Amino acid sequence: MSRPVIFDLFHTLIHGADEERDRVVGEMAVMVGVAPAELVAAYHATWRDRLVRWDVEETIRILAGRLGGTPTAAQVARAGQHRRALGRRVLESVSTATLDVLDALCANGHPLALISNATSDTSEPWPQSPLARRFDVAIFSCDVGLAKPDPAIYHLAAERLGVEPAECFFVGDGSDGELPGAAAVGMTVFRTTEHNDTDPSWGGPVIHTLGELPAILREPSKVMEPAE
Repeated sequence: MSRPVIFDLFHTLIHGADEERDRVVGEMAVMVGVAPAELVAAYHATWRDRLVRWDVEETIRILAGRLGGTPTAAQVARAGQHRRALGRRVLESVSTATLDVLDALCANGHPLALISNATSDTSEPWPQSPLARRFDVAIFSCDVGLAKPDPAIYHLAAERLGVEPAECFFVGDGSDGELPGAAAVGMTVFRTTEHNDTDPSWGGPVIHTLGELPAILREPSKVMEPAE
């Protein structure tokens, strides 16, 4: 069996859609009767809680309440639907080129896994996304109560793949300290800059487009070449 490849999601396989996220949260604020700018700021400030603790509706109720709002159940549900619609759109935005890379890796015998620091509005629509059927394992922080760079989340992915962490490649843009986190458990790490140059201080191998990956992994001698 070829070595497993573990991917990050946002800014690695798909764009993070950060500006659209802020716009949607501002629209949700109007639905629940709080100031848009304040709800956007509250979403940013509670990122870690949303990653591992709160679902969509719980987030809306908690944050609106902190801002002095008293939304009805119907208002919370409407805002939640708006947020989930964004999650579906972002997942569906994956490019054909990225899907082709994943298909090529599968054809070359690489098991594929995903580790994503993501909220429930991403994990819930994942099974219906174009990406889902290409992955053997998908781990979302909101589902397991762990987030990168916690070593436990990398070990969990390797365990579900049936391998040791040192047998895995990890590919990510570098958000949330994910690259040193993967390296610390023994994974061979590639930083990708296709969507965002998130962690330019990373000293390991860099791929500029995911399309480079299948050929690199067919030539083991290139795996540990340093970035130029």
